[in-house]
Amino acid sequence: MIHSGKKAVVLGLGHSGEAAASLLMEEGAQVTISESCDSPAIRAKGEELKKRGAHILIGPEADVDPANYDLAILSPGIDPAVPLVRNIASKGIPIIGELELAFQECTCPVVAITGTNGKTTTTELCTHILQQCGVRTMASGNIGLPFAKAVRESQNLDVMVLEVSSFQLETIKTFHPKVAAWLNLSPNHLDRYANMDEYRDAKLQIFKNLTSEDFLVVNAQSEVQSTEAKKITFSAVSDVADFTLKNTTILFRNIPVIDQETTHLHGIHNAENIMAALGIGMALNLDLESMAAAITSYTPPVHRCEFVRDLDGVKWINDSKATNLDAMQMAIRSQTRPLILIAGGKDKGFEFDENADLVHDKSRAAILIGEMRHRIAASWKQTQCHAVDTLEEAVSLASQLAHPGDAVLFSPGTSSFDMFRNYGERGNIFKSLVQKLKTKNTQ
Repeated sequence: MIHSGKKAVVLGLGHSGEAAASLLMEEGAQVTISESCDSPAIRAKGEELKKRGAHILIGPEADVDPANYDLAILSPGIDPAVPLVRNIASKGIPIIGELELAFQECTCPVVAITGTNGKTTTTELCTHILQQCGVRTMASGNIGLPFAKAVRESQNLDVMVLEVSSFQLETIKTFHPKVAAWLNLSPNHLDRYANMDEYRDAKLQIFKNLTSEDFLVVNAQSEVQSTEAKKITFSAVSDVADFTLKNTTILFRNIPVIDQETTHLHGIHNAENIMAALGIGMALNLDLESMAAAITSYTPPVHRCEFVRDLDGVKWINDSKATNLDAMQMAIRSQTRPLILIAGGKDKGFEFDENADLVHDKSRAAILIGEMRHRIAASWKQTQCHAVDTLEEAVSLASQLAHPGDAVLFSPGTSSFDMFRNYGERGNIFKSLVQKLKTKNTQ
């Protein structure tokens, strides 16, 4: 209990902030929770934590808290540039994130997985493989279960599998995974980072404390900093890697491991997710045959190229988790049918121009929603574009435009916060709307 007796302030009262506060209180720290946003839900959560001994600051008073603390815990969703954080930083108070806090209490080795796309699938797949192969493990981190909550189980685990984001990696100090996986990098979060270099530098923090005893599982197409760690590489588009793809077969140094057709994971992007998970397993001394058997029983997470239904010969696909251009691009490339594409959402500071040719080649029409709908339409001038105000209008129009043999792909290419609470709510609403559609057949 390294924080026992310390005065700590937790910045932010989301899931990770609540978990960090709970962990600190269990350790015997004096905890203050500061949250700039004010709502009935936040105040209700604050009242519950107050009953457990925390001091709560909500609203404008949180931004000007005059107190001094031994330590501050920054929730990953809070931009370090906001007044809440600047006030704490101006006093010279050490600031770490919930990821670092939990790691300091973790008693088992850690696998950490980062990348712009594929983190959740790879984290879940890796956890499934390890469990099927008899390894005591669980998944936490950016995947939904805060590490600060899951860390209580670390004494009963052989390894903890973590999905980690750039936001979480910004504030690490001693965070040191046994195996670090770097999946890919493409434009994202440019509403928070000044440029791609800044975003990349945040991601690169995952390698900060690796030693020659650790492993790096990395996409062979990525340029990452040199490290002493032992390296396992993968690529679905190059033969110069440890794990490669030939037709539908994944190979390790030219030896067949698994036919992707025997799995529930389709497309080149998922081939690389499988390779990354296999590489992580190898780093933990698992054999390829056992891991291949485990992969065939895995089903992917919802909202990522998720089949919804076939109606009148039209295949409807929910890819709400595509919150950046690279994820959208992968989803479009993985489709074999002519597309009606539904895209758009929050303005995150990047343009959709780079996907214009791909959308034109693969789509018969694009239906655009959200803050960016008109800007995307201007970028995709070669494609028949329709800007609509709601997702319900988009689904209705897609139903009218789609022909038998087509696919309707909902792959926004940006985040959901202009219209929805998160990509999960967005995807669930899309699926509900699709399930309500009636057949056009009159027989």
